[in-house]
Amino acid sequence: MAALHEDDFPEAVGADEKRVDNIAGAVKTILAELGEDTGREGLTDTPRRVAKALLYLTQGLDQRLENAIGNALFESDNDEMVVVRNIEFFSLCEHHMLPIIGHVDIGYLPQGKVLGLSKLARIVDLYARRLQIQENMTQQIAEAVESATDAAGVAVQVRAAHMCMAMRGVEKVESETVTSRMTGQFRESAATRNEFLQLIGRRG
Repeated sequence: MAALHEDDFPEAVGADEKRVDNIAGAVKTILAELGEDTGREGLTDTPRRVAKALLYLTQGLDQRLENAIGNALFESDNDEMVVVRNIEFFSLCEHHMLPIIGHVDIGYLPQGKVLGLSKLARIVDLYARRLQIQENMTQQIAEAVESATDAAGVAVQVRAAHMCMAMRGVEKVESETVTSRMTGQFRESAATRNEFLQLIGRRG
């Protein structure tokens, strides 16, 4: 794997130099407490790289749902289920700040409005790019889609591997955590819920 460089994270939204400097100082202290030589060549620029990476990976904290959606909400007569599956996401566990890596499946039942498909991925990133727990993220995504579209129902399923389980603690590398949130007709109708589960269960 190629080494990461400072320029690998240019999109660190709101990452002014003061924030970078403050975080970098804290990272340098951590490295020293771990017993590392912070002056050696390989670590010279590490504190600033980590600072910029963290700001990028938590940029969802600085963004709003309205900005993620923009003007991509359209009038439509379609009332059939819209499903986007296998939306990749990367997040950080709020308990250990270790990666959560997984996929999100989203379905909703339009009633007069449809959302640009790419905006569903942006909604996922909005809530994934912050310190998270999977259960909360699942609910937040569902509530955001429902709020944005005024849908008759929203279904969200999240499947993820948690590095806090794989790299430490119980060290279960193959484990996968699955969470779901159903609202409206998806909660009330077993047939609607089963249709969604069947659609996301097909993998090509």
